[in-house]
Amino acid sequence: MNNNKEKMKNVLCAILLTFLVFGTVNAIGQNTNEMGKIDKTTVKELNLEKFLGTWYEIARFQHSFEKDLVGVTATYSLKKNGRIEVLNQGYQYKLDGVHKKATGKAKQPDPVNKPGQLKVSFFLFFYAEYNILELDSENYQWALIGSNTPGYLWILCRKPVMDEELYKQLVEKARQRGYNVENLVKVEQKHQL
Repeated sequence: MNNNKEKMKNVLCAILLTFLVFGTVNAIGQNTNEMGKIDKTTVKELNLEKFLGTWYEIARFQHSFEKDLVGVTATYSLKKNGRIEVLNQGYQYKLDGVHKKATGKAKQPDPVNKPGQLKVSFFLFFYAEYNILELDSENYQWALIGSNTPGYLWILCRKPVMDEELYKQLVEKARQRGYNVENLVKVEQKHQL
């Protein structure tokens, strides 16, 4: 009986700690935006059907949850309940390294007024902002993704290799939005089959 109480206490402490961390990160992000350091404006139009499918991670800011991963892809698919399934995959250290994957979910809270602002979760009901900042609105071949703080940024492409001129243009767009693009790290990718 005491063992169960101890386990429940640990679970409640973990949940409380998670709330505190997410709340602090969100507050930092909001304060940063109020000071005008990053522009989180998302795309005004989004065809969700065209956005679904596999995206290759061309560059990112480093994070603990993607540490040492290469060959990273994100695949979005529509589930029967209308939610979006997210499958992130990559390889540890090298392209033939240990395969890692994480399955999550995404939702579009306000598809009419803020179609480019999604929420993504990989753990229970804890959602993080997934902001589509820039997008190839015609062919959906590239995207610039941010979050609620200036510490998250991704450049995605439908192919594992992006044209260098296009890459530079997206980096410049990120710089103009206030991101420290010096922190961008290119992600090694497998060649397209």
